[in-house]
Amino acid sequence: MVEKNINFDEEIERKNTDSLKYDFALRRGRPADVLPLWVADMDFKTSSLILDEIHKRVEHGIFGYTETQDAYFETVADWLLSHHNMKIGRNWLVKTPGIVFALAMAVKAYTKEGDPVLIQQPVYYPFTEVIEDNNRKVISNDLILGNDGKYHIDFEDLEGKIRNNHIKLFLFCSPHNPVGRVWTREELVRISEICLKYHVIIVSDEIHEDFTFEGYTHTPLINADERLAGQVITCTSPGKTFNLAGLQISNIIIPDNGLRHAFKKQIAATGYSQLNTMGIVACEAAYKYGDEWYQALKKYLQGNLSFVQDYLKKEIPQIRLIEPEGTYLIWLDFRKLGLSEPELEHLIVHKAGLWLDSGAIFGKTGEGFERINIATNRRILKEALDRIKAAVETIGL
Repeated sequence: MVEKNINFDEEIERKNTDSLKYDFALRRGRPADVLPLWVADMDFKTSSLILDEIHKRVEHGIFGYTETQDAYFETVADWLLSHHNMKIGRNWLVKTPGIVFALAMAVKAYTKEGDPVLIQQPVYYPFTEVIEDNNRKVISNDLILGNDGKYHIDFEDLEGKIRNNHIKLFLFCSPHNPVGRVWTREELVRISEICLKYHVIIVSDEIHEDFTFEGYTHTPLINADERLAGQVITCTSPGKTFNLAGLQISNIIIPDNGLRHAFKKQIAATGYSQLNTMGIVACEAAYKYGDEWYQALKKYLQGNLSFVQDYLKKEIPQIRLIEPEGTYLIWLDFRKLGLSEPELEHLIVHKAGLWLDSGAIFGKTGEGFERINIATNRRILKEALDRIKAAVETIGL
């Protein structure tokens, strides 16, 4: 099967489609005309081969309760093995409507109210929300921005936080959102050794696993040490890779019987059972037929990253790009501008007319930074950077 008309430069009108990204600026406290590059969905049509399978199901015309069969597992397993060298057992797979939902289920399953849960800020803000909203306590092993321009794990602090707070659960982000690290095998082995020593359960959010830039390879945490099979939950989804987030489908890999039983018990307690029919259809089609589209997407995103790198160096050298190794989200350092957090927000929203994700929502260590989604066509990306340049030029006037 061959893809039809892959064109990531195509501009698709997304307003008036109930798009969270485009249609809710006023409700979220932004001007109506802001250019949105915040939430992590892409401005690209998904694979034509996925759409073909969805159309077939629509034409059938019946949308009753739907469950997966052997072909679904085999397709998911084949993708994980062929793209990430991750081999999974048939009974390890638990399906959820999303990874944030899965994080919340893990918090409920493996901790009690009042317990501390470990994260690494600045990190995807729902990590904090699912901990606090379930009456647990956030403990952060803050990532350190080194002189090499990359974020690193403070392993001494990691072990100390685990030991001193009697941590039972660690929500880990790999590749890391928003700082763009693709953790090395050596780093993952050190995490494994510490968590094995203290019997810490790790929920590894690997939703961005399919997005690594040239020279970097994602290693599933579970591959770092075979002993981790008894302590790790791996969260995967085609949602980011194929722009299917609204179809709500995630595949959670839990090798340990006890951990899987506790996790499924929490899902049952919510009253949730079968997934969205179209999510199932789309996931199976994506992993079966979507590789050509996916490979083309990766090349386009690599081009977008190169464009941003060149633009910032030539036009806005005051703004520092934290060079990403993975994800399609970039982390920009505005601290040289010398602005307070409210002043930076005013610059971005009201002077540049952009809707980005303020670094402050990712934790205290994110202040002075902004997260930008580069999974859009090149013209929009250039317009966003032009707006930032023009806004920066107004400082001091």
